[in-house]
Amino acid sequence: MTSPEPAGPTGSAARQHAGRGRRLPWAAASAALAICGFALIGAADNGAGPPRPSAAAAVPLATSKAAAPSPSLPLDWPRELPPLASPLPSTPLDWPRELAAPVPPLPPLPPSPAPASPPPPASPPPPASPAAAQPLSASTPVRIRIPSLDVSAPVIKVGLDEHGGIAAPDKANRNLAGWYQGGVTPGQSGTASIVGHVDTAKGPAAFYTLGALARGARVEVEREDGTIAIFEVDGVEAFAKDEFPSSRVFADATRPELRVVTCGGSFSKKTHYSGNVVAFAHLVS
Repeated sequence: MTSPEPAGPTGSAARQHAGRGRRLPWAAASAALAICGFALIGAADNGAGPPRPSAAAAVPLATSKAAAPSPSLPLDWPRELPPLASPLPSTPLDWPRELAAPVPPLPPLPPSPAPASPPPPASPPPPASPAAAQPLSASTPVRIRIPSLDVSAPVIKVGLDEHGGIAAPDKANRNLAGWYQGGVTPGQSGTASIVGHVDTAKGPAAFYTLGALARGARVEVEREDGTIAIFEVDGVEAFAKDEFPSSRVFADATRPELRVVTCGGSFSKKTHYSGNVVAFAHLVS
């Protein structure tokens, strides 16, 4: 298998000589920028303002008929009403003085229902992920362990290959990982990267199972000064090599972070693996 293809950080060699432990920003080794031009078309302002509707375009109002004058009293309207033939009775003759039967009382109202029991308390939210730990001082990594994948591999220093990508460790040793020495050491503030083979002609290699790494898993990096930097996995993603987001993967972080990179995707003898698998993690201890 060939070395992982992601474009590695550039300009690191000069900055590496500035002193171990300095945070080195990374950039993609190669990128293409397409710039599209846009033409702006403007209409001249002739000062006339927007057109106004003509009077002929106005909505015609409905023509109302002339209102007839209110009639006065008709000529034959009686000036006085004629007297009634007989006075109106004060009460109807057949109006009952008393109701035939008393009205039955209204039935009693049903008792009020018991108040509903209060809803059970909501379950507490899941505990938040631990905050990033304080950065460590610079110290070269010597071994990487991923307990959930049963990975334990020695780490060597690697740089950039002839294509500008991070060089892979020697394929003669399948259980070997490489730390990109142009960046920060694992545990320092910034983004450190460790790469390794997924397999070789002899069989599965150190990071063969990296794609199965679960979010929240731990990655431990033993360092030359005897300390162990412990990282928590934020996620694992696969990228096509021709669309590898180097600026995202290798961007300089404000907290101590780690990238573990290997090959992935489909395989052919001519082009080898079509992509890369990347685990993103941050320091917790």
